[in-house]
Amino acid sequence: MKKSVKDIDIKGKRVIMRVDFNVPFDKEGKGIITDTTRIDSAMPTIKYILEQGASLILMSHLGRPKGEPNPSYSMKPISVYLNEKLKTSDNNIYFANDCIGEDVKKLALSLKAGDVLLLENLRYHKEEEKNDAAFAAELASLADIYVNDAFGTAHRAHASTEGIAHKLPAVAGFLMEKEIEYLGDAVANPQRPFVAIIGGAKVSSKISVLENLLEKVDVLIVGGGMAYTFFKAENHSVGTSLVEEEHVDTAKKIIEKAKSLNKNLYLPVDNIIADKFDNNANIKTIPNDEIPDGWMGMDIGEKTISEINNIIKLAKTVVWNGPLGVFEMPSFSKGTFAVAKAIAESDCISVIGGGDSVSAINKAGLSDKMTHISTGGGASLEFLEGKELPGIVILQDK
Repeated sequence: MKKSVKDIDIKGKRVIMRVDFNVPFDKEGKGIITDTTRIDSAMPTIKYILEQGASLILMSHLGRPKGEPNPSYSMKPISVYLNEKLKTSDNNIYFANDCIGEDVKKLALSLKAGDVLLLENLRYHKEEEKNDAAFAAELASLADIYVNDAFGTAHRAHASTEGIAHKLPAVAGFLMEKEIEYLGDAVANPQRPFVAIIGGAKVSSKISVLENLLEKVDVLIVGGGMAYTFFKAENHSVGTSLVEEEHVDTAKKIIEKAKSLNKNLYLPVDNIIADKFDNNANIKTIPNDEIPDGWMGMDIGEKTISEINNIIKLAKTVVWNGPLGVFEMPSFSKGTFAVAKAIAESDCISVIGGGDSVSAINKAGLSDKMTHISTGGGASLEFLEGKELPGIVILQDK
């Protein structure tokens, strides 16, 4: 177990915290944040630190400014939002025009208990992604304690996620702690039956996840676009469905591995197919081995929905990563939303592993029915692969 910010004394200290404020803005360029979820998710840790009588320095990246200042990726609009949420008569919310340098250091050293300083975009400096030791040391010089609450970047060994933790006492924030607890326990010590649902478009991005989970689960459900590579591996006709030809053999090996481990690898038994990749295409439902030429699989069918629902009803732990159809198009969203509803209505421990699965849960209005929704797409995938994440490994152990 890793230490959290509750495990150390921070009163009167300057705390520098890595957050994931990589939020979306309006397309008109007015600096309006269109989804504040990532900022709001960090609020419990932020408020706890301030309540403990510490001052707080927040740092994050935003977009891909390619190692140089770019006004389009400035953190300044976020400081406006923080001011609305955190400003009181007793504290100040400051914004620094850079994340390192003498002016920034002077501002950091002048902070009083309860004050907050938001640094400018870390990725204005190419040294951030290179995990440059001197850059990490400059960040560390601003504070006494380091807190990482940015699970979404924990799989990257950057200066603000890994490098700085060599220079300061380093602990997890509440959001990070929750991610480690649920994603870690779900895979390492699951309540059984343990069911994993892995969807999305490509097998190539999730080979390691499938192989790692196959060792641990009772049932592994494969859906979404990647299912058609598995159908091809079983010599089914797949029409013009998405197939990664170079991974057909990989799919065969996973099917064989499931048999050798005596695990239930569940593939859809029927599919909704379309004659083109379009919400208004002609559609029909057919068995999984009868997709005709010129047609493509777009969603799971009613029989598959029913069978997956029955599997979920018996489950004690469900991990879900990746949609089961082209859910962005209403005509092909039924399978994904039906499975989301089944998970929400079950009494299982439900862990939603980031990315499009989270979008689907939010779109379905079911986020409050899930045990845990991960904030990190790539990071949650690597966690499910069984990888050690550099931003977590480096934190102090209890």
